[in-house]
Amino acid sequence: MDIAVLEKHTLTRGDVDFSPLEKLGNVRYVRCKEEGEIIAAAKGCTAILCNKVLITRKVLSSLPEVKYVGIFATGYNNVDLSAARELGVTVTNVPGYSGAAVAQHVIALILHFYSKVDVYDKAVRAGEWEGQECFSYFPYPMQEISGKTLGIFGCGDIGKRVAKAADALGMKVLVHTRTTPAGCPYELVGKEELFARSDVLTLHCPLTEDTANLINAGTLALMKKDAILINTARGGLVDEGALYTALTSGKIRAAALDVLTQEPPRGNALIGLENCVITPHVAWAPAETRNRLVKIAAENLAAFMRGEIVNNVVR
Repeated sequence: MDIAVLEKHTLTRGDVDFSPLEKLGNVRYVRCKEEGEIIAAAKGCTAILCNKVLITRKVLSSLPEVKYVGIFATGYNNVDLSAARELGVTVTNVPGYSGAAVAQHVIALILHFYSKVDVYDKAVRAGEWEGQECFSYFPYPMQEISGKTLGIFGCGDIGKRVAKAADALGMKVLVHTRTTPAGCPYELVGKEELFARSDVLTLHCPLTEDTANLINAGTLALMKKDAILINTARGGLVDEGALYTALTSGKIRAAALDVLTQEPPRGNALIGLENCVITPHVAWAPAETRNRLVKIAAENLAAFMRGEIVNNVVR
C-alpha cells in the first residue's frame, strides 16, 4: 500500500518513531498545504494521513484511488465528511491520546496564576531578593487553589482528567456537559450557573455550531471579576474581541489560552496583555503524547487494511 503522510513536520522534531506506519506500506513524506499540492503528493496512494490540511471534496474526487484518510488528531473538521461518505472513503481520528498531557497543561496554567512561580523566578533573576532585610520576599500576591471552584465545560476524557486532578488539589469541581456522565462524583450545573460560580472556568468541549463563540460578551458578564478563563480546546470557542474587552476593563481577572482563532496568530490583540497567558497550541505536544498519536494512527490504518474499521468518523 502507498501511504501519503502530508504533515510529518507538525508531529516531530526528530523525537517521534514513525516505524509503526512504515511497516504498513510505502510511505511518502510530503509537506504540502494547497489542494493542487495535496493531489499531486497523494496520486497513486490508497491512504492519506494528515493533521490540519484541508481534505476537500476536490481533493477526494481528484484521487479516486484514495480509500482512507487518517487524521493525526481528535478533531476532524478539516475533512469534507460528506464527500468522503459519497465517495466511499473511510476517515478515522485518534481520540483520547492527549488526555494526560492536556490535563497537565490546564493544571499548569491554573498554578501559573495562583503560585506565581515564573514571577518570582524573574524577580530573583532581576536581583529583587538580594539585599532584602527579611529572609522571605513575597511582594506579588499568591493564593491557595484549595477551596477555589473550578468549572469544567464539557466532561469527556480530558474534562474528567482535569476534574480528578483539581479535586486532588482540593478544588471544588462543577461540571456542565451535554451528556450527563454516569456516576459523576462532581456537582452538575447549568451553563449560566457554571459561569457565575467558577473561580476558574476551563473549556473541554468540541467546536460546533452550538459552541462557537461560547465565550462572548454575555457569558463573560456572568463571570466573577476575579475569575480566570482557560481554553485548551478550540480557538473558535472564544470571541477574542469580547475577551479583550473583558480583560482590559477588569470584567474578569485573567485568561490562559493554548488555542486561538487564527494559528499561527497575526496581530492578535490579546498577545502582550499582562493578564492573558498564551501558549502556542502545545498542550498536546509532550514527546510521549506525540509518539502515542502516531502509534494509534498506525493501528487505525492497520485495522482498515484488515477490513476492521476503528475510530471511524464517517457516519
